[in-house]
Amino acid sequence: MGSKAKTVITFHSGILTIGGTVIEVSYGDAHIFFDFGTEYRPELGLKDDQLSTLLANRLVPELPGVYDPRLGYTYEGTAKQDYQETAVFLSHAHLDHSKMINYLDPNVPLYTLTETAAILRSLNRNGDFLIPSPFEAPHFTREMTGLSAGETVTIGEISVTILPVDHDAYGAAALLIHTPDKFLVYTGDLRLHGYDRQLTLDFCKAAAGCDLLMMEGVSISFDDREEDPDTMELLSEEDLIQQLVKLVAENPKRQLTFNGYPANVKRFAEIIKRAPRTVVLEANQAALLQEVLGLTVAYYYLPGAAKIASLAPELELSLVDLQQDDHQYLWQIVTDFETLQPGSLYFHLDAQPLGDFDPDYAPFLELLAKLEVTFVRLACSGHAFPEDLAEIIHLIHPKTLVPIHTLKPEKLVNPYGERILPTRGESIS
Repeated sequence: MGSKAKTVITFHSGILTIGGTVIEVSYGDAHIFFDFGTEYRPELGLKDDQLSTLLANRLVPELPGVYDPRLGYTYEGTAKQDYQETAVFLSHAHLDHSKMINYLDPNVPLYTLTETAAILRSLNRNGDFLIPSPFEAPHFTREMTGLSAGETVTIGEISVTILPVDHDAYGAAALLIHTPDKFLVYTGDLRLHGYDRQLTLDFCKAAAGCDLLMMEGVSISFDDREEDPDTMELLSEEDLIQQLVKLVAENPKRQLTFNGYPANVKRFAEIIKRAPRTVVLEANQAALLQEVLGLTVAYYYLPGAAKIASLAPELELSLVDLQQDDHQYLWQIVTDFETLQPGSLYFHLDAQPLGDFDPDYAPFLELLAKLEVTFVRLACSGHAFPEDLAEIIHLIHPKTLVPIHTLKPEKLVNPYGERILPTRGESIS
């Protein structure tokens, strides 16, 4: 007699929104989840990140059997809860995929690529990146098992192979999921125009012919918008670096500062390598590059910041010297923008605040204008362009496509089979 078990996929969140993807795959007595972040809704102005607050505002979903039982959460849904084996997988370090891992049950294993585990530990060095656990030390980051590219983990009768892809968070990965009756694929976030294009192409080859492809579609979420005169939308990471180098060279006698998204360590490395000036990073960012890429760079500490033992003392520079410089350094500024020199030039490289949807963005621009600081935004998407999404689907030829992580999933089509547009909380089997 054959098994009565079947593969069931539940789309807990990440539907009709960008970020906050939490999907469950179950088979028999085992189930897995990916990812474990929160939706990004700064306009809500929430005062805390308690689980009850996040649930009440639908930034995280109701989930059976994965939240830390010490949080006092009780699942009141109807989903099966008596699984023998449970695991969570992270695709990459962006907060909309990782922010609530400290709320995960300590007994549930958490898997990700080794690079992502290192990035998360480094970014949460001061306990202010991830949501803190109320039961642990302030700088606590929960245990993660770092996997090598292509490594497979078996949870009950579900096997998961993790493969690196190109994204603007170093260490990003996709998942190949095999159950006894289905071959499922989760892209995570990916693109074809970064430094690791070949990784995405290799993943597509491994995913070819899958039964179901769960694919991000961030770039199809927006209609054509008016161009921002302060923003240069670049088509590749190489284009961004070339434009930055050009602007630095054209301003030899001017204070120059910049900031970027910390997990995009390869972009920082290229800036250090190619900028016409000496690049100086804030100490935490310098430590991240050293830990992940083995790269040493000049750095400075913010006032009152704790020393980082791994950083070479001879590479430390004074923040005061940086603030007074107008020709020698291109340095990363992360706070206290009011200390910048009038007439200086600041490069915004996909740093926070991320854009006009963030309530902090307009006040940030107003502050720089008041200070007479020139703002130049150099942007390069971490997500595949619409034509590249079509190319990825073509390379994979999925039997069924499920667009996720997008505001307009109906714009992503599957010429090679079925397409399903699930609702939040819906299960398919």
